[in-house]
Amino acid sequence: MGARDLLPEPVIDMGRKAFRLYGMATAHFRPDPDFLLIGAKRGGSTSFYYALLEHPRIVPLFPAAGFLPKANHTKGVHFFDSHYGRGMRWYRSHLPSRYSRARASRRAGGPVLTGEGSPYYLHHPLAAERAARHVPDARILLILRDPIERTFSHYRERVRSGAEDLSFEDALAAEKERTAGEEERLLADPSATSYAHEQQSYVAQSEYARCLRRWLEHFPPSQVHVLTSEEFYRDPQRACDEAVAFLGLPPAVLHSASRVWNPAPRADLDEDVRRRLAEHFAPHNADLERLLGRGFPDWTKP
Repeated sequence: MGARDLLPEPVIDMGRKAFRLYGMATAHFRPDPDFLLIGAKRGGSTSFYYALLEHPRIVPLFPAAGFLPKANHTKGVHFFDSHYGRGMRWYRSHLPSRYSRARASRRAGGPVLTGEGSPYYLHHPLAAERAARHVPDARILLILRDPIERTFSHYRERVRSGAEDLSFEDALAAEKERTAGEEERLLADPSATSYAHEQQSYVAQSEYARCLRRWLEHFPPSQVHVLTSEEFYRDPQRACDEAVAFLGLPPAVLHSASRVWNPAPRADLDEDVRRRLAEHFAPHNADLERLLGRGFPDWTKP
């Protein structure tokens, strides 16, 4: 344990605030992100993002890990969904400066890229429009997971955090009532946030085609790269090679690309529930296949 790990929490909070104030004061010198990893929640986005950060020409957000105790590199800013009202100066305060990017480029032997990963962007009804307005040249990355497994994992995450006390079946049954009118409220009031829409939309966030179509209305397909968590975990090096090629970078050996971040203990899903979810997601998966022109053979079939 280092000396910084012994600092009291108020001091750590003051440090975070100081970094953010400095970032906002220098926002003019902080270029826009080169890519956005938009989801999916519980789809492997954290593991994928940190794997990409191992590439010598992909640099982290500001401040980088190590400035604060027990800190990893910041992954997501959640600007285009939950914090849009804080403005672009606040958003750019999370991005590396031109100076730090130039210094990193000299070390790496070529121009570096930076980006952020906020998995609620995929589902939020205004995120795509906002991103297109402010960072239209950003490349869009998306990692998807078997929708049944993502739905169950999302639910179990809420249970582990103490935020969900219903059984899985009861939570699925309650989802429609819990989230009723929330998307309309977000659309009507751009300053609004919704816990139910973000955290209790277990099934809705796995209906990928509907969510992705919003992004494809604002970003051309040539600017969007989609992979699956099954592909990533089966061959992380290949998945990352394809992603960095999409970003315009040469391949690089990523030694710990297979590390799983935010893992969850294995849990069995009732087979009858699995069957009903498979039937529900079948038309949504078929729509996604038509939208992207590719199949998803690893996913559960009804």
